[in-house]
Amino acid sequence: MTAESNNQPYKKGYIDVSEHHSLYFELYGNPKGIPVLFLHGGPGAGFSDKDKQFFDEERYNVIFFDQRGSSKSKPFGSIENNTTQDLIDDINKILDHLGFESVYVFGGSWGSTLALVYAIHSPARVKGLILRGIWLANRYGLDHYMNGGIKHFFPDVWERFAKLVPDGENPVSYYLTQMLSDDEELSEKYAYEWAYYEMSFYTINKIADPAESLKSFSFKSMAILEAHYIKNDCFLPEDFIMNNIDKIAHIKTSIVQGRYDFICPPAQAFRLHSKLKNSELHMTIAGHSSTDEENKNALISELERITTGNK
Repeated sequence: MTAESNNQPYKKGYIDVSEHHSLYFELYGNPKGIPVLFLHGGPGAGFSDKDKQFFDEERYNVIFFDQRGSSKSKPFGSIENNTTQDLIDDINKILDHLGFESVYVFGGSWGSTLALVYAIHSPARVKGLILRGIWLANRYGLDHYMNGGIKHFFPDVWERFAKLVPDGENPVSYYLTQMLSDDEELSEKYAYEWAYYEMSFYTINKIADPAESLKSFSFKSMAILEAHYIKNDCFLPEDFIMNNIDKIAHIKTSIVQGRYDFICPPAQAFRLHSKLKNSELHMTIAGHSSTDEENKNALISELERITTGNK
């Protein structure tokens, strides 16, 4: 990225993808550059200007968009007609609307899930995959994140999260019900606590006060949509990605995985890599965050390698 960069898009606006949903998008970089689609995490977190730091604006032509219900997309936090298949359809509508035939897909966490599922559905439109923090949206990952796996590493964080759930209630369902409440104070409280939980073990660097990180992105839409997707097993059959992995075996793929990622455990990245013969796995001394130093450096270098066709 050049020193003069101010992160400004060269085009932005909204794309109506259904009667209910209108998605915010930005085009960033060089209109004649290498086409890249950025898929944010969450679900629901949206993208931000900090996500542009991975892309040399003279080299890449990057599509950023907020998925259904996320951040600047409308309506905010909506779970209506909001499934993984809807998001896959949206990607095709966005590419068609903006005139992109095929793209390199760059995504982390939930963005890695969506990238893989999209590639399985539309392999001809995917030039390559640059993935970080692999989330396979299967029972293993869901149980680790929301059914107590975290408590073995962060018992204090889990206790804070779980104590707001009455005995016998499912934590995900209960939080989602409260977040969708018409009681704004109650809704804000549970959305905040959901996001606080995630931010407490998001990065390898100690977060003295996770509340500070919550000021930097749309945490309420992330909390609502994460709960909605997790409650519904991400709207995918069990192990859908791995059961369909042969459909993307030909796509050059780079996997960047933090060794100390407590949200998306490294076992998922190793499993994916073992079945994708056209992939490279880069383990980093990092956590889940894309901006942990080794993750950031690896993503920048791997993006260049994948897009230039270098070995």
